[in-house]
Amino acid sequence: MSTPAVRMNALTKTFAAPVGTHGPPVKAVDAVDLTIRPGEVVALLGPNGAGKTTTVDMLLGLTEPTSGTVEVYGGSPRRAVAAGRVSAVLQTGGLLPDFTVRETVRAVAALHGRPDRVDHVLERAGLGELAGRLVQACSGGEQQRLKFALALVPDPDLVVLDEPTAGMDVGARRDFWDTMRVDAAAGRTIVFATHYLAEADEFADRTVLMARGRIVADAPTVEVRAAYGGRSITFRPPPEAVHPDGVDPAWLEQVRDRLAPLGVTDLDVSSASLEAAFLALTATPEEALR
Repeated sequence: MSTPAVRMNALTKTFAAPVGTHGPPVKAVDAVDLTIRPGEVVALLGPNGAGKTTTVDMLLGLTEPTSGTVEVYGGSPRRAVAAGRVSAVLQTGGLLPDFTVRETVRAVAALHGRPDRVDHVLERAGLGELAGRLVQACSGGEQQRLKFALALVPDPDLVVLDEPTAGMDVGARRDFWDTMRVDAAAGRTIVFATHYLAEADEFADRTVLMARGRIVADAPTVEVRAAYGGRSITFRPPPEAVHPDGVDPAWLEQVRDRLAPLGVTDLDVSSASLEAAFLALTATPEEALR
């Protein structure tokens, strides 16, 4: 068996209550167990406050667990990052506004000792025509693509993406995921957190859903969708069953027992939805009772 790309064991992170609240400590991540194999493409999903960002921070060695362990390729996250085996695309920070796009990539490539990667990663991120533009003149989506280029500089084994397409238009988002598909096919491990559930549905082989600091679902995306997404049926009743005030209740009662003989038309059965699964699995107890 190869060494896992990521292994989390009872990973927990607790923060002190906000100053002045005198409340109990806040458990942002609560005893998470997670193993990701090399070459997997995993979507990390959850509502705001679910613990995704804190989990990613510990995966990257940006913060230490309160208890439990996290390993990246058998060692500490910081060691893996220092060795160039792990890169990340984060939502905020990290760019110098007075540098051009090329100067930014060249500076990071020099730090990694990989000046040979500059032209390659600019092309991979679709920034060739923007190489001479100042970072401050780039749109939010273009700056996200620049961060992606920087993440590719060390040719990492694992790429961690936190809302990677935030600010990108539809075309740029499509091009980004086309690039990521090529990388995944070549064996690179990809872990991404996103609010665009369609991206997770289309791109992720596996979906990990978090809620209230815990993992509430972890399975191939198609299985999560099928198990929790539900299905819906819509149809058009025959004219004689429709009245000015709505559909005849007596007819609707019959539909429960006999559908086909009633002349129902325009029958449509929808596929199970990852969004429906997301809502079902991450709802609070109060929301589930509504």
